[in-house]
Amino acid sequence: MADQKRHGPGGPRGGFRKPKDMRGTLKKLLAYLAGYKALLTLVVLLLILSSACTVGGSYLIRPLINDYILPGDFPGLAKMLVVMGLVYAAGAACSFGYARIMVHVSQNTVARIREELFDHMQRLPLSYFDAHTHGELMSRYTNDIETVSEALNNSFGSIVSCTLTFTGTIAMMIVLSPALTLITFAMLAVMLLVVRVIGGRSRRYFAAQQKELGAVNGYIEEMIEGQKVIKVFNHEKAAKEGFYLRNEAYRQAAVQAQAYAGAMMPAMGNLNYINYAIACCVGGLLFIHGGDLGGLAAFLQYTRQVAQPITQISQQMNVILSAVAGAERIFEVMEAQPEADQGHVRLVRVTENREGVLAQADYDTGAWAWKKPDGELVPLRGDVRFDHVVFGYDPRKTVLHDVSLFAKPGQKIAFVGSTGAGKTTITSLINRFYEIQGGSIVYDGIDIKDIEKDSLRRSLGVVLQDTHLFTGTVADNIRYGRLDATSEEVQAAARLAGADSFIRHLPQGYETVLSGDGGSLSQGERQLLNIARAACANPPVLILDEATSSIDTRTERLIEKGMDRLMAGRTVFVIAHRLSTVRNAKAIMVLEQGEIIERGDHDDLLQQKGRYYQLYTGQAELA
Repeated sequence: MADQKRHGPGGPRGGFRKPKDMRGTLKKLLAYLAGYKALLTLVVLLLILSSACTVGGSYLIRPLINDYILPGDFPGLAKMLVVMGLVYAAGAACSFGYARIMVHVSQNTVARIREELFDHMQRLPLSYFDAHTHGELMSRYTNDIETVSEALNNSFGSIVSCTLTFTGTIAMMIVLSPALTLITFAMLAVMLLVVRVIGGRSRRYFAAQQKELGAVNGYIEEMIEGQKVIKVFNHEKAAKEGFYLRNEAYRQAAVQAQAYAGAMMPAMGNLNYINYAIACCVGGLLFIHGGDLGGLAAFLQYTRQVAQPITQISQQMNVILSAVAGAERIFEVMEAQPEADQGHVRLVRVTENREGVLAQADYDTGAWAWKKPDGELVPLRGDVRFDHVVFGYDPRKTVLHDVSLFAKPGQKIAFVGSTGAGKTTITSLINRFYEIQGGSIVYDGIDIKDIEKDSLRRSLGVVLQDTHLFTGTVADNIRYGRLDATSEEVQAAARLAGADSFIRHLPQGYETVLSGDGGSLSQGERQLLNIARAACANPPVLILDEATSSIDTRTERLIEKGMDRLMAGRTVFVIAHRLSTVRNAKAIMVLEQGEIIERGDHDDLLQQKGRYYQLYTGQAELA
């Protein structure tokens, strides 16, 4: 089974952890809130008013008893009760108001963060995605952004409100009885100690719970994706046993976490009752002797509510820490170095007059050219040359050693060799998915480093071995090759790839909606759509990376003519396991361990009786 560290949301990378740079991360979060200064100022005012109403409402108990109940002034009592009702109603209205404003601010803020995160991910190089698992990156959008949203929605306002309420409560208690307040302070110290002990253990066990939850979620995701493999090898029992182990570990961690979390409120509640009982006994002697029964009632009310803000703050701090840690992980992605592009040569549409002079066109002419900074237009022909290229995904480990080759316009160049020989790496370098460490790659006489990456990739059509279909119609998936393609062009591309026949037999033809990566289609049909997508792009250079490996021999023969039409007039790079598909290549490159050990056409290589001969005659394995 895959290592649990690779599992996504809630895993070790996605679980609870303390932020490394609390101040720096909060500063970045506050920068997103800078555009809401007026609303946040209003929120602060509403929080102050809400806390003042809560504290003031309790103080009104004192005159209510002393001035109206004891003297028997019932008309005055009725008026006083109305005043108290209005005070508490105002507090509730303020609470509702700041909660609604914070929802607006928080949802707009996280929407902006989510948008910027997604935009930045589109600019990251493939090497970044090679180094980070899909689940790990997805957890930024699920766990991390949601914790930030929760903190902005509730926690920040709750902490401010509780702090103000606690401060106001203590101030009023001192006003009513400094001596009795000292006794309350002693109990508060005990409460804080309990919060520190229980809260600390609770955080530790919640971290373990999140870790085990990540392991369970990751395992479930992996097992669901691998159901076919599980059933093929009859490993249902092993899969269930693996799940039981992870589920039990999660249960044990959750029991510990919830036990301590559940103990917090009862412990604080009982201590508060003890504090209340002491205040009743001591306060009764002090206040009754002073003839201030209303003051005693007000003080006891404050005693009941003084511990509540402490409990809420301790609970919300966990949410705040988790949110800041989540925001820190989000900003780590957003601060990752984007894909560098210093290219200044652009791909443009051109038209040619009677004298053969090229001019840039604003419409689809079917002709392309490279536009240099000085305005010179170089016709796009598809001449690709590697000159002593050295490359390694890790600079310390070279994958390609001094590779030199050329493909003239319209030529078909094939790469064969064992897995890991460097075939796919070569085609990835043409796209500049990775940067070479030595040598150069020249496209139509222009170093590809001088070509804008968007323009470079627009001129290259790629058919990968691993197909990926998006949720949408069949036509939309083909049109992904060129988003402005008309319905006629989409259908022409499908016919060229040999996909038109099976598409028309689908329930809604080209408007059939695909989902689940085209799971309702066969692997061969999915690959045909992939080829049709490349045909729709109509590129001058075509890269076929095991394009027909997922298609049976019969289907391969059916689309062979279509593929020939697709490759006609284009420079084509082919990676193939089936050597029969590369027999008509202009040149075949045999790679081993990152070096070209043989080159030539099919007949030449057979005469050499070297590695290619062994592969073709079955004397060696082509992995």
